[in-house]
Amino acid sequence: MGVLKDMHSRSLKHRERRMEIEAQMTAEKAAQYAAHNERLEQRVRVLERIVTDKGIVVADQIEALREQPLN
Repeated sequence: MGVLKDMHSRSLKHRERRMEIEAQMTAEKAAQYAAHNERLEQRVRVLERIVTDKGIVVADQIEALREQPLN
């Protein structure tokens, strides 16, 4: 009976550790998606400014944006 209890205990610990690792991986992926989403939102804001500001030459702004480093 003690052997079965020990096996069950080890199985539970293994399952628990696997769930912890999966949770960490999920959290890391969520952080990556959030960062990517933030970069896309920044780019959309820039494009909205370009499109809505009628007094600016679009080609000049595009060239200026190319010179800026991407985050």
